[in-house]
Amino acid sequence: MPTKNDTALWAGLIKISHDSTQTLQAQIRQAIVAAVLDRQIAPSMPLPSCRVLAEKLGVARGTVVLAFQQLVDQGFLIARERRGHFVNPEVLAAPPRPPRKTRSASRIDWKARRRMTASEFPGPPKNENWMQAPYPFVYGQFDPTLFPTAEWRECNRMALAVLEIRNWAVDMVDRDDPLLIEQIQARLLPRRGIFANPNEIMVTLGAQHALYMLSTLLTWRGARVAMENPGYPDARSIFRLAGAETLSVPVDRDGINVDAIPAEANFVFVTPSHHCPTMAPLSWARRERLLAGAEENDWIIIEDDYDSQLADETPEAALKGIDHTGRVIYLGSMSKTLAPGLRLGYLVGPAELVSELRALRRFMLRHPPANNQRAVGLFLSLGHHDALVRRLSTAYEERRHRLHEALCRFMPDWQADDIPGGTSIWLEGPPGSDTAAIARAAKARGVIVEPGARFFDGPERPSRFMRLGISSIQPQHIEPGIRELAAIVSQRSIAA
Repeated sequence: MPTKNDTALWAGLIKISHDSTQTLQAQIRQAIVAAVLDRQIAPSMPLPSCRVLAEKLGVARGTVVLAFQQLVDQGFLIARERRGHFVNPEVLAAPPRPPRKTRSASRIDWKARRRMTASEFPGPPKNENWMQAPYPFVYGQFDPTLFPTAEWRECNRMALAVLEIRNWAVDMVDRDDPLLIEQIQARLLPRRGIFANPNEIMVTLGAQHALYMLSTLLTWRGARVAMENPGYPDARSIFRLAGAETLSVPVDRDGINVDAIPAEANFVFVTPSHHCPTMAPLSWARRERLLAGAEENDWIIIEDDYDSQLADETPEAALKGIDHTGRVIYLGSMSKTLAPGLRLGYLVGPAELVSELRALRRFMLRHPPANNQRAVGLFLSLGHHDALVRRLSTAYEERRHRLHEALCRFMPDWQADDIPGGTSIWLEGPPGSDTAAIARAAKARGVIVEPGARFFDGPERPSRFMRLGISSIQPQHIEPGIRELAAIVSQRSIAA
């Protein structure tokens, strides 16, 4: 064990990094807590003085003073007058943490025991390090330069006030934060033409959580779900995990071909505001035919309005907003505006259905974290979300136009539509194009794009499509990134 004056050993025990996202004070506290719990500091041995440890770590003395004081307040250290800081003996009275043991490989045949194989369904694109890429045409991620850091911090500080903590720290069982429900009802839904009562709204951990609950509650083995093709692959997988049969319906520039939806379908899943992945909005005529077909054939429509808050200035009303039969279940999300990592969305449906979904959610996770709900409720109530949407819409419009112009200039053989309000552009290449191979070659040169084959259903999935997102790439990097992509496409064409 280190001695008080063995500062080299103390510096090795308490390591800090100036590149860490944690403050220096927090890193010092974490290192000392770990050393205490691992019995690496003897209770009879005083820690180095604040001055000595600060000099060895290369930090300000006040940083160490604050770290030590916090550890004293938490009970890990005790301060003895004129002797220094020591480990609190009461902490060491608890049994030490057991050492990690290397266990032999399990002999249980988990494959034979499991009821489903979720890992065999198509996975998301693996772009973990997209922030390090110079040209990240990734979809669904956020831009740190556009994130409302100060406003979000303000709302979190407000949510941490004593009276607020008393409101959200309790177990809410199957309820949601009333402020957030009120703000969804008053600020988000009316923009989409939806007017709902509080008992018709439920908070979810994103649209996928809502889909999973709906598939669990409503579908059955053999249930038939009509879906757009190409379409949202995770929705397709969720319904199939529940045992449902998915029916592929073609899509064109007016959205899903309503006349091609089989009458025997039980459910219809659609993304009418901006079709995933082509961004094509569902035309008004088809919206009316879809609602009429639902009533005629007893369909339940699941409307995923994943990026509705970023629509153009005069967006079409949501299907839910023009539905007078109660057949549309509406899914919304905060992922495309506030942050995808927040994992917060909402569902709107008949009160009877929402009540059952709340009961189901209680068995899964009770309710989404109430502190996050309150912070988002405050964020909406203070007008921060409205300001953010205006800022994002302006920024995305500029990026989308730049991307479309660059594609027309450097990749004229590829078809691309500039659709208002869209957060990506869907590209169709010439026959024979292999976007999976293009994506691999592009990634090696810092250009991240998404091959489109995963969006298609069936044994033969076209390889000539790709999706380019605009939410994360800086405007000045768009044209250089497309030049790089065009060069890669040209090299592959010459090689072929």
